[in-house]
Amino acid sequence: MESLLPFFIALAILLAVAKASALVAVRLHQPAVLGELLVGVILGPTVLNMLGWPAFSGFHLEETFGYLAQLGVLILMFIAGLEVDLEAMAESGRSAVFAGVLGVITPVLLGAGIMHLFGYDLEHGLFIGLVLAATSVSISAQTLMELGVLRTRVGTVLLGAAVADDVLVILFLSLFTALTVGGGGGIGTVALVLVRMVAFMLISLWVGRRWIPRLVAWVDDLPISQGVTALVLVTVLVYSWAAEALGGMAAITGAFLAGLAFARTSYRRRIEESMSVMAYSWLVPVFFISIGLETNARALGWAGVPFALVLVALAVVSKVLGCGLGARLGGCTLEESRAVGVGMVSRGEVGLIVATVGLQAGLIGDDVFAAAVIMVLATTLLTPVMLRLLYPRRKPDTAQA
Repeated sequence: MESLLPFFIALAILLAVAKASALVAVRLHQPAVLGELLVGVILGPTVLNMLGWPAFSGFHLEETFGYLAQLGVLILMFIAGLEVDLEAMAESGRSAVFAGVLGVITPVLLGAGIMHLFGYDLEHGLFIGLVLAATSVSISAQTLMELGVLRTRVGTVLLGAAVADDVLVILFLSLFTALTVGGGGGIGTVALVLVRMVAFMLISLWVGRRWIPRLVAWVDDLPISQGVTALVLVTVLVYSWAAEALGGMAAITGAFLAGLAFARTSYRRRIEESMSVMAYSWLVPVFFISIGLETNARALGWAGVPFALVLVALAVVSKVLGCGLGARLGGCTLEESRAVGVGMVSRGEVGLIVATVGLQAGLIGDDVFAAAVIMVLATTLLTPVMLRLLYPRRKPDTAQA
């Protein structure tokens, strides 16, 4: 029991500090995740190195919090899938699809090209580009809501493009890790990986569409407490395991597909409420704080500052160009396209997930990981500022608040 005491107090400290920092961020009109990331960096080896203190060293807390963070990632991706409305995405039209697709392709290709100038080979350059491709529009959506333009065409295209962006990034991540971490190969290997991925996705979606609704209804009638929530957790874990073990995909893809399956049931809102309580009360804050705990900005050194600045510039330019061009090709006006491009600049949890997977797989080092975290923080701060420059202050969209 004594060996658990450091874990108890460390977890208590992390949760308390995470929520306090989130509160400060919200009071400063910034997303809560920004506060959690920043305080994680402060508690990590960059500044305080909390887990290296004598009271916590020698208890393998890094590994323990790493497991909790991974569970938080799976629940977070499940909730992301649960919130995806495929029909609504289709209604946003080709503007959203084009913006989402070009918003992924442009950062990947541009990132790979620029990274070549820094001495990275094609494989590592493409992965850094993939880190740049992930978008989080929660900050943009909140800003557009405050400006009273969330219900405009820009808001609709932005939300639809974000869904396409997330789905593509997750699929590319799964394909990339399967090919590189798995040892690579020729055309035959690529074909086999694609067949496994497609087969897994089709079977998972079929099971989710045909059996999950029936299973949820059956479990809900059983005389057990929180049976539906337990079923969700079991399904998320099984899907996550199957995605990696059978489908050759990232585990987060399985969690995302599980979310899509439960989103089609009549229990969607109830499941979202129960899973959100579990996720945002402790697992997701542990994940975001753990990002900071794993980040060592000292690994950048002064020589790494230019690289981090280039990464931030790439993150901004690639999204404005790619998403803006896609929206324009889809039929948006020049002003609308520019707003969509700016709104897609903010990175968030998916980008951090991609960077974490890359760090664990050895695709990026600590220096690139630290620069990626800085990029996420910078784009999170820049996006609301740029959107407010594009739009005059308007009456808040209170119906959406």
